[in-house]
Amino acid sequence: MMHLLALVGSILGLGFLAFAAERVREDLCGRQPDARASRWLRLSGAIVLAAVLALLVWWQGWSLGLVMFSGHTSLAAGAVLCCLILHARLRRQGEGRRD
Repeated sequence: MMHLLALVGSILGLGFLAFAAERVREDLCGRQPDARASRWLRLSGAIVLAAVLALLVWWQGWSLGLVMFSGHTSLAAGAVLCCLILHARLRRQGEGRRD
């Protein structure tokens, strides 16, 4: 259960950080993000990732907790990246059909 909680938190935190990026927000929303929203998204992502790290360190100690955090964030980064790639490909396919 802790692994699932850590993975979901990592995906959420890295999703916030990805959505704070100008290029990603422009691709997903079609407009430039405002600076205030980007700051809040970056802060939210950092807080969620820090909470996941604290949870794992509390559960397994520093040595194994840091290793588990590294693994969960790596898996989450791959999942977020795959979702962004899939979204771009599906959008490109949809635009091709309209022509």
